[in-house]
Amino acid sequence: MSSLRNVLNFQAGLGILANMLLLFFYTFIILGHRPKPTDMISCQLTFIHIVLLLTATDIWLTDIFESLNIENDFKCKITFYINRVMRGLSICLTCLLSVLQAVTISPSTSFLAKFKYKLKKYMICVFLFIWSFNFSFISHQLLYAGAFTNVSVTNQMKVTKFCSLFPMNFIIWALILTVTISRDVFLVGVMLTTSAYMVIVLFRHQRQYKYLHNLSHLRASPEKRATQTILLLVVCFVVMYWVDFFISSSAVMLWMYDPVIQSVQKFVMNVYPTITPLVQISFDNRIINMLKSLRSKCHQIF
Repeated sequence: MSSLRNVLNFQAGLGILANMLLLFFYTFIILGHRPKPTDMISCQLTFIHIVLLLTATDIWLTDIFESLNIENDFKCKITFYINRVMRGLSICLTCLLSVLQAVTISPSTSFLAKFKYKLKKYMICVFLFIWSFNFSFISHQLLYAGAFTNVSVTNQMKVTKFCSLFPMNFIIWALILTVTISRDVFLVGVMLTTSAYMVIVLFRHQRQYKYLHNLSHLRASPEKRATQTILLLVVCFVVMYWVDFFISSSAVMLWMYDPVIQSVQKFVMNVYPTITPLVQISFDNRIINMLKSLRSKCHQIF
């Protein structure tokens, strides 16, 4: 268990550092330049992933709560609630990022082309709706999470060292599960559809212009690099999400807690927020150029 804990701490630490670097970059772009709509989404995803990694592995949070003298029950409720909200925001914004990029690269003659300016115009409204929906949708879970009481008659399911889930009415549980699965299946379906569309657009574009343009220039296209980045992130998200969903659903249906399985689930759940900033840093020339510029300035100073 100690080795698993060390792996989780290393994974979360790497993800938090990479996301903090990315958050600094997107904040600089948004405040000092003309940001792309995808930059606005990526900035929010970066912040969400930092909070997700902090709440998923309890790094530093336990010490912070203890120093503030906060009761375990409130600590469990707020940590569990924030973690679930961030997971919902992550899937919603990843889906929005995929849709926006598909619309961006769509040809002017396509059906999606007419949504290019509409999406940019109403982007703030979309953000407000996504955030408010997730905060309100997950609020019911505050009633069913709390501190572990070590009393077997409550039939609680321990999910961390100090927190547990309490049983709920079957009808309420079935309704919540149905709505959650429906939301996730819809969003993942949209992501897969837009990803397939982007692959087709890129294939047609390369086949149509391979004799008219230099292929190396085509590969260096910012639009193509951005699309490849988003496709890679979507594939990673879909795979990790459904593995995590299968593990968590099995645990809830069996109403059984296993510390090893839960550690594996945390590792799987943290793969996407850890990989995302590393992929974006590797593929975004603006970030690479900024890092090179910072390195050259550091050499000049020291």
